[in-house]
Amino acid sequence: MKNKLLQFWGELKPREIQSTIMIAFSFISIFLMLIMGLVMYNRFVNASREENVQNTQKLIEQTGKSLEDYLVSMRQISDAAYYNTIKESDFSKDGRDIQEKMNLLYEANKDKLRSIALYNNYGNLLMAEPVANEKTNVDVTKQEWFTHAMNQTENMHFSTPHIQNLFDDGTRNYYWVISLSRAVELTSQGNVQTGVLLVDMDFSGISWMMKQINTSPNGQYYYLCDSSGKIIYHPRQIQITEGIYKENTIVNGRYRTGVYDEVFEGSRRKVVVDTISYTGWKLVGVIPYSAFTHGMLNIRYFVVLLTLLTIMMLVVVNRIVSARISSPIMKLNDSVKKYEAGEKPEIYIGGSLEIRHLGYSIQKSYERIDNLMKEIVVEQNERRKSELDALQSQINPHFLYNALDSIIWMIEGERNDEASYMISQLAKLFRISLSKGRTVIPVRDELQHARSYMNIQKIRYKNTFSVEYDIDPSIEDCCTVKLILQPILENAINYGVNGMEDCGEITVTGRKEDGCVVLTVEDNGLGMSGEEAALLLTDSNRVHKKGSGVGLVNVDNRIKILFGKEYGLYVDSEPDEGTRVSIRIPAIPYSEENRKIVEQGHIPGNEEKKTMELTVPEEAERKDAKNGQTEKKNGEDRHEKR
Repeated sequence: MKNKLLQFWGELKPREIQSTIMIAFSFISIFLMLIMGLVMYNRFVNASREENVQNTQKLIEQTGKSLEDYLVSMRQISDAAYYNTIKESDFSKDGRDIQEKMNLLYEANKDKLRSIALYNNYGNLLMAEPVANEKTNVDVTKQEWFTHAMNQTENMHFSTPHIQNLFDDGTRNYYWVISLSRAVELTSQGNVQTGVLLVDMDFSGISWMMKQINTSPNGQYYYLCDSSGKIIYHPRQIQITEGIYKENTIVNGRYRTGVYDEVFEGSRRKVVVDTISYTGWKLVGVIPYSAFTHGMLNIRYFVVLLTLLTIMMLVVVNRIVSARISSPIMKLNDSVKKYEAGEKPEIYIGGSLEIRHLGYSIQKSYERIDNLMKEIVVEQNERRKSELDALQSQINPHFLYNALDSIIWMIEGERNDEASYMISQLAKLFRISLSKGRTVIPVRDELQHARSYMNIQKIRYKNTFSVEYDIDPSIEDCCTVKLILQPILENAINYGVNGMEDCGEITVTGRKEDGCVVLTVEDNGLGMSGEEAALLLTDSNRVHKKGSGVGLVNVDNRIKILFGKEYGLYVDSEPDEGTRVSIRIPAIPYSEENRKIVEQGHIPGNEEKKTMELTVPEEAERKDAKNGQTEKKNGEDRHEKR
């Protein structure tokens, strides 16, 4: 019971409890911190994304207003040329005045303008500023700006960027322009006809404004297209023209003002669109999703560093908390280990209510176990003594009666010397048999007892057998149970050599082997089979017809009770070859101290007490198991031999 309680407590492993608590708390803390870090990082990314989109919207709105202002100024120039100059004049008489006004208007806005020209409905040039020669073979009626103005007379029309190809100023320079054309009414000699007013704006102004906003290093860019998808400005216009790069202008040109998600060429991106008034142009800002994480490296480092610092702090806190929780358990475990090691410490009682209750319960359990162990030791010692006394009492006085009868017969026959010798041997035999009530005696005394017994038997049997002794002197000072050789010698006489035609031989040997004392009694008698020899030490329910009735089972049980179940008798026999019975006991030097230790059921040198007696259940099982074997009637006489 004590070992089971110690084993149960050992399974608690307080240090593992501390590690488990710390690991569990740390795992939960790390898990939560990682989630918080991811949430925090995602919030930063989302906030950065929204801010980026908002900034892009603001930039596009500002650029769009600038473009609108630029285009409005162009429209105002067109309105001034038409309403203030052309519409109120008659070309038949006010031609010079109209030319001067056109010149003044051009000079006032020449930083934005490339040219102002007026054509009739046949495509003939009426006047132009600055004054330049019209290129030959130019048919303006087939040009887009002219056809749009003539077909939709109520609207102004803005063309896409193109090279100015109407006039030759002698410098051989080519300029990119955007043409603003509109239908106008021309009056000549009171007749009104339709013409076209063309204002060529310098594209460099729009290009400059677009270049100013295309400076982002994160892949974000802006371009300008019309509602049909024709590009007005693009930072990669050359690559697009060469087919190296593609842009989703057709779809983006159809978008209304707003923010859109799209996937183009396998890349996910945000598209911000703003519509330019009067023109239907689309100012488009493209933000790749990779741009949202660009510049987030510092934020990543910050989040990771913050998470790591928090995790380290939580690990330290968890260690302190887990140590505080497990410290009482560890102290309780240390006190239990000391108790297990054989010390008698006070079981630790402290910590929380549950730990105090556990310590108190263990303390009470140990006290009850100690009391029970003491009671069990006392009971076992008493039972061992009772069993030894019971086994010793089985020695039948039959031998004594026969010896006394022989002495009386010798005296009547006036064989006084033989009677005196037999009486002296009988006195030695019983002096050793009594041994002052001791159970353990030296091997020397047990051998003397055997010699006295055999001397008496040789006289009784008229020297029909011989006895030889081969004893190693080193074993004579070892401990043994008394009266273990006599029953074996008695069996050797009665069932071994008695009745032999030739002289029987009995040999008693004693040796020390592997730390044990081995005493052997061997005869050259009739012998028996191996099955019958095995029954000699297991079948105790037989009726003995000869001898003392003690039997080999008695001797074997007494040895096991004192020395342990690994010691006892061993029988070897072959039919017509004789029988050899060996006694194996531990080699314990005989002294008064060792004698007391052995009689108490201990073996000197062993710290643990050895429970060596045969318990009542074990004895009962042995009897029940062998009762069936004794029912073999054919071998009954052989079973009764020994």
